[in-house]
Amino acid sequence: MPFEINDFHITALDTGHFVKPVRLHYHQNGEQRTWEAVKCHDSVAILLYHCEKDAFLLVKQFRPAVHMNHPEHQCTYELCAGLVDKDAPLEQIAREEIDEECGFDVPVGKIRKISSFFTNVGVSGNKQHLFYAEIDQSMKIHNGGGVHTEEIILEYIPCQDARTFIYDESKAKTPGLIFAFYWYWEQQAGNRGT
Repeated sequence: MPFEINDFHITALDTGHFVKPVRLHYHQNGEQRTWEAVKCHDSVAILLYHCEKDAFLLVKQFRPAVHMNHPEHQCTYELCAGLVDKDAPLEQIAREEIDEECGFDVPVGKIRKISSFFTNVGVSGNKQHLFYAEIDQSMKIHNGGGVHTEEIILEYIPCQDARTFIYDESKAKTPGLIFAFYWYWEQQAGNRGT
């Protein structure tokens, strides 16, 4: 296990820095209803393909919410990602996340939009904007790992192993990651002759 987790417990949250728990009140089909939700930021996520390694670069990190519900999982495998918490073009935010988390300097013009979709629709309903970028070692400027208290581990998944990886339930992963891999196989692999 890459992290030592101790004294894990849960407390009530009245207000938060990144999420705001709320109760929604509305009428549906003439009936008064309520729903518990969380107000939070949208996000960007980037599928990174390393040309020289013929591999996807993922980030692996401890996610307390996953561990709370599934203690057998200490880490999740994810796309490089970050919150849309400032007024800047989405491609610029994606570029900054690639730098901070993975240590690669990718020009904004080399970051391609794939699609957007809603995540966690039962709780937060926030939108994730999915991008794609190709990287190589000439773009590597530092080791990555995140900023502040982030403890991100970089993980390369060889393209030849990716299909097995997405069905390996022992590895916690996000639907956006699985969707991005399928997008790659549909759109990109044919262009490479793989």
